[in-house]
Amino acid sequence: MQELHIASQQQLHELCIQLHGSNWLAMDTEFIREKTYYPDFCLLQICNGSIAASIDPMALDDLSELVEIIYDESIVKIFHAGRQDLEIFHQLWGRLPRPLFDTQIAATILGLGNQIGYGNLVQKITGHELEKGHSRTDWSRRPLSQEQLRYALDDVIYLGDIYTDISGRLKRLGRESWLQDDFDELTDPNTYSIDPQGIWKRIKGNQHLKGVQLAILRAISAWREQEAERSNRPRRWILKDDVLVELSRRQPKDIKGLERIRGLEPGSIKRHGSTLLKLIAEAKGLSKQDWPQAHVRGPKLSANQEAITDLLQCCLRLIAEQEEITPAALANRKELEQLVIGNKDSELLHGWRKALVGDTLLQILQGEIHPQLTDGVLSLNKQ
Repeated sequence: MQELHIASQQQLHELCIQLHGSNWLAMDTEFIREKTYYPDFCLLQICNGSIAASIDPMALDDLSELVEIIYDESIVKIFHAGRQDLEIFHQLWGRLPRPLFDTQIAATILGLGNQIGYGNLVQKITGHELEKGHSRTDWSRRPLSQEQLRYALDDVIYLGDIYTDISGRLKRLGRESWLQDDFDELTDPNTYSIDPQGIWKRIKGNQHLKGVQLAILRAISAWREQEAERSNRPRRWILKDDVLVELSRRQPKDIKGLERIRGLEPGSIKRHGSTLLKLIAEAKGLSKQDWPQAHVRGPKLSANQEAITDLLQCCLRLIAEQEEITPAALANRKELEQLVIGNKDSELLHGWRKALVGDTLLQILQGEIHPQLTDGVLSLNKQ
């Protein structure tokens, strides 16, 4: 396989000529985001089975010729656990490449491992063991060594072989269509959009707040999100989660109150104190009907519903064993409980899980499939 490093416009032009008309492109990115809100795009690796190239976006002024190929819908784009890579594409170019194939998701429904890492999947399918020496590389530093570039190319060189192997297995099992919902989600721009007004739900410790405290948390966490995005700085550099929770709990009214908040630095008070006090006061002024609602647990399951959940769990384990998939990759008990109480939004009723196990569990609930124990062997029999 020809291996290239692309750091000039002429080299990129020549590469694009060679990539044009490819059936598939294996892709990966290297980035850093320790000091920024948005990931800093440092390297793009791409391979079509004949050519493997590392492309340096920090050395190139114009990637438009390559972008045209990436968004060519006649070419399958292959990623492994590609959500963060796709986030970069969405950030830079405002759209997402289609069609797409994610080998980590596909490996799960073949029993190769739940959220299996790329290195482990390469070893399982190709027998090759990848070098791990540069996993902590600062990809923004230049120049990159030959060893670093070689390490980066490994992330795409074997991806095509994995795709060919896995897609062949899926075709033989008739499971090619099972992944479409998952792939559609990865190529949906809404997947990468953050609603500042809903970010409070992700704040660690929000479950300990209630009432107006949650209204305050919503206000100040939305402000932090917008401030982090505006300044392209990590959220924690603006205010840490535990500080947001403490502000919401104690509801300070003045600067002296802010100074008593543990973890709120004097510099932060100087920069943001007046804004925080204003947001807290405004949130406290909201009527109760405008307060956000904390997550409310559903009603406690009856003894009969608990027993039905136990039955579904047994059936789930049986199906998982037959399909050579760990039960945890299919569902946990809470998801089974949601199915029992009739929640149609359950993950078990979407994507590949629906095809593999969700439909069967629904048929059990509806009495169309009967679990049966014969000579110590459990089986699922249709009516």
